[in-house]
Amino acid sequence: MRHAIPLALCASAALADPPEVTSIEASRTGDSWRFSVTLAHPDTGWDHYADGWRVELADGTVLGTRVLAHPHVTEQPFTRSQGGIAVPGGVTEVVIRAKCSVDGWSQETTPFALTSG
Repeated sequence: MRHAIPLALCASAALADPPEVTSIEASRTGDSWRFSVTLAHPDTGWDHYADGWRVELADGTVLGTRVLAHPHVTEQPFTRSQGGIAVPGGVTEVVIRAKCSVDGWSQETTPFALTSG
């Protein structure tokens, strides 16, 4: 006998809160940048957790990605950094996009103005 799961129940599990970018810092060293991004997400364990963030140009071009290899259930919000990110000359703003292991890359981005420092 087959059992039907209400579609609304499936949708609510798949559409959990996306990771929220709560803080961004960046510093330039030579020709590359180091980004420190703070995320908040209701991680539940290995089955659902914030598993990455990336730096993009406004057109969606990915400049660098930070993979998060494990859940942060008891460490919320949390900050992780990634260096060696090359930003093309003349770019004054990038966006940060977060990812979770269930829902993938968030539709929302967080803009960040670059300073020369």
